[in-house]
Amino acid sequence: MTVFTDVTKESLQKLKGFSPEKIKTIYEELRLKKDGATLILYTSGKLLLQGRQDAVEKIARELEKKSVGDRTKPESFRKESGWIIGTDESLKGDTFGGLVVAGVKADNQLREKLIEIGVADSKTLADTEILVMAEKIKRTAPCEVRSVLAEEYNRVKDVTALLNRLHQECAAYLLPGKHVVDKYPGCTVGEIQEEKAESKYAEVAAASILARAGALQQLDYLSAMAGFRIPKGSTHVKLALFELKERGLDFTKFVKTDFKNVKEFLE
Repeated sequence: MTVFTDVTKESLQKLKGFSPEKIKTIYEELRLKKDGATLILYTSGKLLLQGRQDAVEKIARELEKKSVGDRTKPESFRKESGWIIGTDESLKGDTFGGLVVAGVKADNQLREKLIEIGVADSKTLADTEILVMAEKIKRTAPCEVRSVLAEEYNRVKDVTALLNRLHQECAAYLLPGKHVVDKYPGCTVGEIQEEKAESKYAEVAAASILARAGALQQLDYLSAMAGFRIPKGSTHVKLALFELKERGLDFTKFVKTDFKNVKEFLE
């Protein structure tokens, strides 16, 4: 699997001998096929090349020669053996929503398949790509997702204990295997606890994608409940907090009430 960024539909018209295919999701702009390789252009401008390795490399060199987009460096994950269970979380730093933790399990064969379909650290992928990739991961490897809404989050006295429990539950569901955790403050679970593990282990990278996809789904659910678009993150959320107040909505169902910005707003 090879990726090019900053690609336009017009730039791909320079290519000859490709057969167009029907796009499969709303996030795709174009699909082309030639000699055992498939090119998928996403609306984000990212072009994915997948299929037979020799055909993909030949087309990649052609794209570089014609100055179509920028070729990205492939992910370099650690070479592991045996079954590995990777877990990661999302929404931990977001004002809105609760927590989502996901786990993905793979052995040597499945690990190669995860890399082949384009698994990478979720922070390097656009939301549209996250949702598509999450579905591919679910079809490729055993996985588990635990989602906690804000209402449940706000009833918990020890958030770190909750986070540890969710990671452990995901790993326990997928056992047997060596549990690798993307380390966070207060982490007490996992046989391997490592910072930025999502850039070192394919299983953790896949888990980060599933967790972020779950986070996007949770925020969509809260948006439907609130009647307006719920924002991600914690930087630009003040207008949304005002909107909650104006609509008379219960803050405990939408935001983390222990966050400093929420406390200051409610005061």
